[in-house]
Amino acid sequence: MTRSGAGSRSAGALEIGGTHVSATRVDAADAAPRTDRIVRLPLVASAARDELLGALVSSARAVHRPDLRVWGVATPGPFDYASGVCLIEGVAKLDALYGVDLRHELARALELRSDALTFVNDADAFLLGEAWAGAAAGVRRAVGITLGTGLGSAFLADGRIVNDAPEVPPEGRLDLLQLDGLPVESSVSTRGLLRTYRLLASAETSPDPENAADLARQARSGDEHALRAFEHFGASLGRILSPWLDSFAPECLVVGGSIARAWDLFSTAFVEACRPVRESVRCLPARHPESAALLGAARVALGTER
Repeated sequence: MTRSGAGSRSAGALEIGGTHVSATRVDAADAAPRTDRIVRLPLVASAARDELLGALVSSARAVHRPDLRVWGVATPGPFDYASGVCLIEGVAKLDALYGVDLRHELARALELRSDALTFVNDADAFLLGEAWAGAAAGVRRAVGITLGTGLGSAFLADGRIVNDAPEVPPEGRLDLLQLDGLPVESSVSTRGLLRTYRLLASAETSPDPENAADLARQARSGDEHALRAFEHFGASLGRILSPWLDSFAPECLVVGGSIARAWDLFSTAFVEACRPVRESVRCLPARHPESAALLGAARVALGTER
């Protein structure tokens, strides 16, 4: 997607992930939103505060221009979205940003008023972006999940995020739930996937993958332990999602995140464990896997969700 000419209604968008930060400009003047080039910089989980802040600021500055008067920032929780203060700690990602006022830091770096920045949960932004211009466009009720360093989830009804209703999990967050007496991310996340693999392969000398992409390559090369780890991942995801798809009754489930690239390795186990997907809920890959959260963040910043 490319940006249209000057004078259009645009917003800056920043997505902060567990391993990267992305920034772009989103033009919403036409019928369908369009993004400019996406600047993507790595984030090292163990990096110090100044290094992490430097990456965020650098990516935003790379796409900023004077006519961008509003920015949307998609970030994982826990986070104080109203004040722009990061509350993440103890999850081996972005810990050094705990307590940092990102609204103040980014506004100062971009020479903007603090109220020019709007913060939104990254999973909510993902689903809003897919509803605006992706797989969930035109759908009244949808659920979105992001599979990566953590498990992100969002529930959408009539264009609005639902996070406080009996038919959704607390705060709309599947990651707050437990599965088999353990936090669900012990199974459904990158670290959960690798943990399962290492438990299965503990008695043998096997390659030690660093991430889900490494493990996917091993699985596609015939590593039985890797294949079983992905099957366990898919079955766990199906079990945790099934009751909420039943209660929320969406028309579709949109799947994104870095682990979704290995969909072929866990989709069968997921569908077998998730009756609503087998019977009534369409399961769709994200149409904009790299930019959906950026689109959603810009949508919120521009107020186009109203």
